[in-house]
Amino acid sequence: MKGELKQFTGRWVLRILLLVYTGITLYPLIWNILNSSRTNLDILTSRTGLPSAFVWENYQRAWEAANMSQYLGNSVFVVLLSLTLHLIFVIPCAHALSRFKFPGNRVIELIFILCLFVVRIYILIPQYVLMYNLNMLDSLWALSLVYSIGSIPFSTFLLAGYMRTISNSYVEAARIDGASNWRVLFGIIIPMAKPGIITVSMLAVMDYWNELWLAMITLRDPALRTLPVGVANLFEVQQRATDFGALYAALVIVLIPTVIMYLIGQKYLIGALNMGGVKG
Repeated sequence: MKGELKQFTGRWVLRILLLVYTGITLYPLIWNILNSSRTNLDILTSRTGLPSAFVWENYQRAWEAANMSQYLGNSVFVVLLSLTLHLIFVIPCAHALSRFKFPGNRVIELIFILCLFVVRIYILIPQYVLMYNLNMLDSLWALSLVYSIGSIPFSTFLLAGYMRTISNSYVEAARIDGASNWRVLFGIIIPMAKPGIITVSMLAVMDYWNELWLAMITLRDPALRTLPVGVANLFEVQQRATDFGALYAALVIVLIPTVIMYLIGQKYLIGALNMGGVKG
């Protein structure tokens, strides 16, 4: 009886903590959405509660003032190119680390693990200097290359853990039929590792989509700015113009693609993280 009471109490304490955490997480999002449809007077006089009137023109002003159509195109280009390069690098690397034993295998894994603890802001200046010396500034192609390489350690570590859960019997059967390493990779490993690849892709896309600092210092041409840089510039402009409604609307616009992507792929994301974390 005492053990059941203890379990019951523990479950409810956990549920309450999760509800509190959910409320803390959702409150800024809801507050931002509500403010995006308020007038400036509403925002300055009342920071809580529903808007007195929904001002959808805030989104139009944000779209035009921040030149979001051009910045959105730049961001989409960078994200798609970065993701393509990223998967070209990560999938063979994760496959090799998870399936083959060779000299230096463990050392490479340890290097990847150590790279996970490198805070990106600490290497921002060396990255800028290197890109400057290689004449890679003001280039969406160069920025995409740097993005794709920067997230390789985490993606390889995660995807290799997932690939280790794939039974060797499938690979051995393919070997008997005379399949080469590349045939095994493209014909067996990639289709079976689809949830893990989708998870890695989602995390990488969210990282590329929201990255600000490297894009801000390497893209000096206003026509090449990505969406986060455009919103940061809008923040400076609208803060002086006191058009806070347009600013909050811009933040909501930037947030919409990542929310949609998560809602579509959450099943793969949660499943792959659980499987890779438990068995990997």
